[in-house]
Amino acid sequence: MDSTLTQRLSDDMKSAMRSKDAQRLGVIRLIRAAIKQREIDERIELDDGQVLAILDKMNKQRRDSIEQYTKGNRPDLADVERAEIKVIKDYLPPALSETELETMINDAIATSGASSAKDMGKVIGLLKGKLQGRADMGTVSGQIKAKLGA
Repeated sequence: MDSTLTQRLSDDMKSAMRSKDAQRLGVIRLIRAAIKQREIDERIELDDGQVLAILDKMNKQRRDSIEQYTKGNRPDLADVERAEIKVIKDYLPPALSETELETMINDAIATSGASSAKDMGKVIGLLKGKLQGRADMGTVSGQIKAKLGA
C-alpha cells in the first residue's frame, strides 16, 4: 500500500479507533474494503488516481441512495448516507467552482477540436482524469453536450 491516500486512510482508521469514533471508523473500513477488493480482483496495487475513482463511485452511490430514501420517506436512512458522504469527502480533492469547471470544459473542447456531439468522447477523455472526485461527471457530460449543441 504505497499510495498516500491509502496511507492516510490507514492512519485515520487508527485515529478513529483511538478516539472511539465508531461512525467514522465504519466508513473508513468500507473504503479500505473497497480498495482491497479491487486490488485483489485485479491483482494490482492501486495508486491515488484509482483510489479517487473508488471514492468518487462510493460518493455517487450514496447520493443515489439519499435520493431513493428521500422518495421512500426514510429520512433516517438518508441521514446515515449523508454522514457517510461527509467522511468520504474528506479524502476527495476540493470540488471545482462553476467558473473553474466551465474554463476546463472550454479548454478541453478547444484542445480536442470538438465541434459536435460525436466528439464528446474526446472531450470527456481529456477531462476525466483532471475532474476525478472534483466534479460529477454526469453534470459535466450535460454541460459538454449543451456546448457542443447536442
